Amino acid sequence: MKKLKILSDAAKYDVSCSSSGVERRNKGEGGLGNSRSFGICHTWSSDGRCISLLKILMTNRCIYDCAYCINKATNNVERASFTPEEVAKLTIEFYRRNYIEGLFLSSAIEKSSNQTMENIYKILLLLRKKYHFNGYIHVKAIPGADKEFIEQCGYLADRMSVNIELPTKESLGKLAPQKKHSAIIAPMKEIRNHLLLAQDEKKSLTHYKKFVPAGQSTQMIIGATEDTDYKILTCAEYLYHKYNMKRVYYSAYVPVNIHSTLPSIQTMPPLLREHRLYQADWLLRFYNFTSEDIFIGGGQSISTKFDPKMNWALNNLHLFPIEINQAPLEFLIRIPGVGHTSARRIIKERRVALLDYDAFCKTGCVIKRAKYFVTCKGKYYGENMDMDFIKRKYLNEQKYEQFSFLIGRVI
Repeated sequence: MKKLKILSDAAKYDVSCSSSGVERRNKGEGGLGNSRSFGICHTWSSDGRCISLLKILMTNRCIYDCAYCINKATNNVERASFTPEEVAKLTIEFYRRNYIEGLFLSSAIEKSSNQTMENIYKILLLLRKKYHFNGYIHVKAIPGADKEFIEQCGYLADRMSVNIELPTKESLGKLAPQKKHSAIIAPMKEIRNHLLLAQDEKKSLTHYKKFVPAGQSTQMIIGATEDTDYKILTCAEYLYHKYNMKRVYYSAYVPVNIHSTLPSIQTMPPLLREHRLYQADWLLRFYNFTSEDIFIGGGQSISTKFDPKMNWALNNLHLFPIEINQAPLEFLIRIPGVGHTSARRIIKERRVALLDYDAFCKTGCVIKRAKYFVTCKGKYYGENMDMDFIKRKYLNEQKYEQFSFLIGRVI
């Protein structure tokens, strides 16, 4: 229990924790658990982060001395290590008590990359083969470990992740000089190559071995360095395209160490900036935006006042208002307040009859945003097409929503 307290607390700064995207069914051979693609029930940690898995480090004893990390070698923190059997037993016992439905396992590097990766493989082998555990498992691929360990773990885990930590080589060299950018990229390449091979086998073979069926992810720390939002998002865009990344996570830096290159220990974590980056990332992944679209004004930072989609629309007012009955799908989803579901509903309904304003309101759009950027049967319902007017209306609406939320909390 003492180890669990130390190593679960040490894992809270790693936010690249996924809990969905894969089906792994129990086949009735004395196995335990199932994994569903629609996700896992969530609980909340004391600092507000969502946790749905047993989230622990295998060890917080580390040979590296990264300036931003609470577990760096020179920090005077309480240390502990689990054996592979202990992690496997903990997972099974927690599952049997209905506390969790899966495992998120990360680790510091205690002796070497290979030794750490080998122990992670032993844990996976125990859970899958000895305990016949079919629940969700997400593990870290350790930079510098042999390809064989990455491959063996990939056939047993549901998702693997390699934390890139910082968006540029310069930042990594400044805060984590013992880590090499090439060593971090190498396991990403290995996972990508095996994923592509598994996809080819799926097309041609009836029975094939699944390799990290939920894909790979990574994490970047926000606010520990002077890297701009533009650098962060262009790095994320590159990772999505180059390494078939399933998800890039953004972690607002929590000051835990005093260091000349880090923000002051009194600095508040940039949570709003993190939130805006997630919104922009969503546009990259699902709305066909590019990083150049998001930073179309030539700036290097995302607006904190306006969400990235609204900010793009305000910077492209010359494209609006657009007729809702004529706009193609790829443009509909770029209208603030219109998502994929409502856009498809608009296209479906206008095949039967042209949409007026009342019909548009029933499509599921956020009308208080969308009305400033569209016309319905040629009529504009947004009062005024002036940029300053739209900004004032949007900001007043935001203040009202925040006030209503606070009143609701008090009641």
